[in-house]
Amino acid sequence: MLYKFKAFTRFFLSLVFVTSVVIIGSVGYVIIEGYSWIEAFYMTVITVSTVGFREVQPLSDNGMIFTSVLIISSIGAFAYSISALTTYFVDGEYRNTFKAARLKKEIDKLNNHVIVCGYGRVGEMAVSELRDHDTTVVIIESDEKRCEFIRQKGILVIEGDASKDENLVKAGVGTAKALISTMPIDSENLYVIMGARERNSDILLISRAYQLNSVHKLRVAGADNVIMPDKVGGAHMASLVAMPDVVEFLDHISIQGSDSINLEEIFMEQLPSDIKTLQLGDIIEQNRVGVNVVGIKRSSGEYEINPGPETEIDASCKLFVLGTAEQIRVLNRMIKHAKPNS
Repeated sequence: MLYKFKAFTRFFLSLVFVTSVVIIGSVGYVIIEGYSWIEAFYMTVITVSTVGFREVQPLSDNGMIFTSVLIISSIGAFAYSISALTTYFVDGEYRNTFKAARLKKEIDKLNNHVIVCGYGRVGEMAVSELRDHDTTVVIIESDEKRCEFIRQKGILVIEGDASKDENLVKAGVGTAKALISTMPIDSENLYVIMGARERNSDILLISRAYQLNSVHKLRVAGADNVIMPDKVGGAHMASLVAMPDVVEFLDHISIQGSDSINLEEIFMEQLPSDIKTLQLGDIIEQNRVGVNVVGIKRSSGEYEINPGPETEIDASCKLFVLGTAEQIRVLNRMIKHAKPNS
């Protein structure tokens, strides 16, 4: 990343040097020799390019001294410029410049996307799951080879350190709905969480943690959830011993994925605006829809498990349903056209 920045800087400086030489030369010939601006510009070009054409007009002593200085100074400027331009175009840096501009334009258009910081084993799994759910993802990754691999998969990626605020801004943290930090060091995750929370108070922040004493610090910094992969993996393996059939059954259920059986959350805010409250049985016709409502989350954060048809719900509730993708789509349509029983 630093090399690319230096290459672009050299390209920019080369243009500045060449332009400066032409301007200084033109002004000098106008003042010293009294040339017109066209004559001065032409004289400067043939002088610094050393093509050997005749002078526009015979030079005075001062003019010859100025021309000599101009030739000597222009040699260094043009040598540097040729080197910088060759590096910029032959090494393909100009393509990277256009890619960066195009990437910024694409990210600026995003809204409610998810930012994943770090593309290691955990980050890769998170991105895979999110893409299965048709969620737009922007990755921040510092490893150049990984970034190239990510680009080949058609995923938006920012090459750089996610703990630096400017890279969070480039990834659109201000308009993102969630950020997942999977950096390999807890202190890096802490900086990411703090920076993201500072720039978006409503964003959902999920962080990975290695040390148990980092969990509290990450929550204080603003993380909504902190996951310890080793702890989760250990608990899962223990469950395979204690309850192997239960775990196997749960492994067959996809969380909002593309599998035949899905566990999905449905927001009741899509209820018709003229409906304040109704009963769960008003929209769930078990025999016709075929889904199972396994839980409800109230606006207060309270959960209800296995609610009955007489359970009252409103637009602030969230349903957790189990069924096929088609059954869940039917349920969504029923909610939009729900009417309470008279």
